[in-house]
Amino acid sequence: MQNNRRAGSGGQPDVLIAIMGATGSGKTTFANMASGDDLLVGAGLRSCTNDVQICRPFELDGRRVTLVDTPGFDDTTKSDTDVLAMIAAFLTASYEQGKTLSGIIYLHRISDFRMSGLSTRNFRMLRHLCGEKTLKNLAVVTNMWGEVPAAVGEAREAELASQDLFFKPALDKGATLLRHINTLDSAMNVLRYIIGNTPLPLQIQSEMVDSGMALSETAAGGELRAELAALINKHEQEIRTLKSEMDEGVYYIPQRIPWANSLLHTALRLKDQELRDELGVEISKLQSEANRIQRDAQDMASRYESEKNRLEAQIRAAAEAARVEQARLTREYEGKLGELERKIREGANNQEVLELRKKILQLETQIANTPSRGGRRGGCVIL
Repeated sequence: MQNNRRAGSGGQPDVLIAIMGATGSGKTTFANMASGDDLLVGAGLRSCTNDVQICRPFELDGRRVTLVDTPGFDDTTKSDTDVLAMIAAFLTASYEQGKTLSGIIYLHRISDFRMSGLSTRNFRMLRHLCGEKTLKNLAVVTNMWGEVPAAVGEAREAELASQDLFFKPALDKGATLLRHINTLDSAMNVLRYIIGNTPLPLQIQSEMVDSGMALSETAAGGELRAELAALINKHEQEIRTLKSEMDEGVYYIPQRIPWANSLLHTALRLKDQELRDELGVEISKLQSEANRIQRDAQDMASRYESEKNRLEAQIRAAAEAARVEQARLTREYEGKLGELERKIREGANNQEVLELRKKILQLETQIANTPSRGGRRGGCVIL
């Protein structure tokens, strides 16, 4: 299912590239710089990539390139289950349309003092999405080099490339480690490493589309379910600990202090109740969080189906909009052709004929490049 049918001006198949990484790693900034688009960029601690976003296609070395900006698995506004459902829905919908990724760019901040647990989780989930066979189409791109001294950045880069806990296993299986220094030329050079790749289906696409697996049965879904189960167990253990502390209380203290008077006895009883109230609030918070995580684990399939249905509705709407626009351009084109023939028959001057020919050529280009997707805002995924 690797047709990527539409071709750029050089006659080569379209190039589709996904951008992934932790929240705040510069995914949207990179996508905007490379494509000239204006997707919303997050500021502070909040993520602005709340959905899968598609950049306007652009030309690079005769190839028509489309970048796909994705949310991270540490998104500030969506759960990891929501993020996986969105990414899986996009990947399966595009694969069912015959669109296969030429590569994935995984962005990592070289300015980070160390590779955090969140960054490690994001990369681990990426590997479960990709599988082993498509790692040769993965570019691990370090950015934000301007925020650290060169020697520090180079030392961190060497550690990332040489440690099994970081990127070494992926690099050993064919992934490439590149730098982005926040210039347009640098971004284009990163893309040039990818546009010549042979497009390949990701593991999750093969699992869900070719093998008919449910999201929870895929490698990525299984990884997320295991993480959610571990979180639930952690919260349940914390709840048990707090309940034990509540049962023990502090009321036993006066009995161990023979000289304690009634005033101290009363004060300690009040303190005991205050601590019990505080523990009760903490237990309630932990229980609510454990329940939420449990619902996330159980709702994985329904959230994927909901997201897939939403995308398919957008596909239908965008296809209809593209059909209407194509018909309008075709009518205008045919009208201009007829006008040109009439002007020639009537002996129109060369300037009039030249202007009509220019307009006809413009319409031919517009018809050939009529977008096959609707508006970007809201995460339309027609490519």
